[in-house]
Amino acid sequence: MALNVNMQNLTEMYGAEKAEAVFREIADLGGYGNVGTGQGDIDINYRGGLGIRPDLSKAVHWYRLAALQGNAIAQFSLGVVYNNGEGIAQDFVEAVYWYQLAALQGNANSQSNLGLMYEKGQGVLQDYAEALNWYRLAAVQGHVVAQFNMGLMHEKGDGVTQDFAEALKWYRLAALQGHGEAQGNLGVMYAKGEGVAQDYKTAHMWFNIAAAAGDSVATKNRDAMTQNMNAQQISEAQKMARDWQAGRILPG
Repeated sequence: MALNVNMQNLTEMYGAEKAEAVFREIADLGGYGNVGTGQGDIDINYRGGLGIRPDLSKAVHWYRLAALQGNAIAQFSLGVVYNNGEGIAQDFVEAVYWYQLAALQGNANSQSNLGLMYEKGQGVLQDYAEALNWYRLAAVQGHVVAQFNMGLMHEKGDGVTQDFAEALKWYRLAALQGHGEAQGNLGVMYAKGEGVAQDYKTAHMWFNIAAAAGDSVATKNRDAMTQNMNAQQISEAQKMARDWQAGRILPG
């Protein structure tokens, strides 16, 4: 395993001016024998500006060098800069190229982003089935955004037969990781009885959890839900939300 040296540590040891020169040398040497690792580290620190001035053109340069050597993180990062047009002209086709290289190495972030490109038709022909395939690969690795998007696609029937129960499953996985929109969508599904028996208390609980995280739509849905509940049910739902937030229960 190559030695992992980052700019922040070097700055503490050498001061900002010397650290930049040392870090450049480490990158040129490839992190003491592993070029991809050394270059990948300096890319991230250039972009984040840890101890040195942020310079996106330098970041692109170092991303590319490491990406060409097969570094999946650098390939993903290069995809991001092309996707967003950071330090380089925006190019969705090029973004897809780099995402795919990293995705084929199992990089969950790239798999999720590649799914989004196929879903939107950016850099590729729009293909919901292909989007679903890439989302799934990321989702089974625990990627929260991919899990949420799996829920959306199954709820809407995009690229797959509409399946509320499957949507509920993926929303729940994302919700348990704190994804606010997934939590709110779970509330809607429990309120409507989609993919699950209708349950106003559990719906209120999920709306409450999402609202506490700042989801204004969930706040409105929670308040509307109270019109269908009595005082005892509301009190029980509120306790369920508090217990979940305290880590005492695993909600349905």
